[in-house]
Amino acid sequence: MPARGFLSLGQQENLQQAVRESADKHLRERALMLLLMNDGKTYQEISTFLGCAYRSVAYWCVHGDADNLESLKDKREQGNHRKVTELYVELLLNVLEKEPSELGYEFGRWSGELYCDRSL
Repeated sequence: MPARGFLSLGQQENLQQAVRESADKHLRERALMLLLMNDGKTYQEISTFLGCAYRSVAYWCVHGDADNLESLKDKREQGNHRKVTELYVELLLNVLEKEPSELGYEFGRWSGELYCDRSL
């Protein structure tokens, strides 16, 4: 049985305010997870209610700190998840400066359709 009523009144108010006013949808969802857990809901019930993964609920209910809303923010939101390197950007810009026909395409200009056609 989950711990019921583990949050203080001040913590509940802060989390409720975050759910109502935060522009970050992930923060709102994670604050709601803590509030639902405080109401005695299980991870599975929270997962089903919110339509998210059980593991996400379990992670944020353990690692989220009701006294520190910053703890509910994902580290990826801080910009350390960049996958594109400077070299990649440089190569991409060099390709875009060329005509598609120079690279063997039958098209006369670059378009979104070329990106979607992986057979080329």
